[in-house]
Amino acid sequence: MEKKAAPVDQLNHVISIRGLEKSFGDLHVLRGVDLDLYQGENLVVLGRSGTGKSVLIKIISGLLSPDKGRVSVLGQEVDQLGPKELQELRLKIGFSFQNSALYDSMTVRENLEFPLVRNSKHLSRKQKDQAIEEVLDGVGLLQAINQMPSELSGGQRKRIGIARTLIMRPLIMLYDEPTAGLDPITSIDINNLINEVQEKYNTSSIIITHDLTCAKSTGDRIMMLLDGKFERQGTFEEVFDTEDERVKTFYNYNFTT
Repeated sequence: MEKKAAPVDQLNHVISIRGLEKSFGDLHVLRGVDLDLYQGENLVVLGRSGTGKSVLIKIISGLLSPDKGRVSVLGQEVDQLGPKELQELRLKIGFSFQNSALYDSMTVRENLEFPLVRNSKHLSRKQKDQAIEEVLDGVGLLQAINQMPSELSGGQRKRIGIARTLIMRPLIMLYDEPTAGLDPITSIDINNLINEVQEKYNTSSIIITHDLTCAKSTGDRIMMLLDGKFERQGTFEEVFDTEDERVKTFYNYNFTT
């Protein structure tokens, strides 16, 4: 299912990247990447494994430093921020990990309360409970509030991971392979949730994936990373309307295997 168009403000850049390069020894991963994320947009970054998709969002969040280029997030140059400023910026960025990154020894409630305890110490017990219940209800799992992560399915853990990110009310969401390891039906549920988060919380998101069904279902715009650069961008149809064998092979792997 193709995504319905969202109200995107193309005059408002929440992320702007120019000439980004990153290497690890002799391995040149990003070779001059340019990218803009607009307010209210779901931007999908496609690419094969090992093409630098996850490296890109780690640089955006300040977890890795670029070798060259400019990375501006919410008007701030990420690599020029001090530790305190970087921490404050990260509170405005929600990071949804592949494995959901839940603490196995904590209940769902405790997992969601953890970021509030660390970063919102002024909140009362009642305010924390309200915030936890609201985001759990938002991802359709309020009934799981007292369960342990081990009692949840993969799709439920993914939802709880997204809820824990949303509890800090981020302006930007970064999704790293959100449907990895999920069955097709659960993947559809997660794709729908990503769109619901965009609409309900007015987030701007980058969705890293190699799942073309996810890309088509969630992306307002799609960019394809090939050989360290964005060679294709546009709608799903525009990206794949090409005779470029690298793109055709990627498409055929997704839809003919």
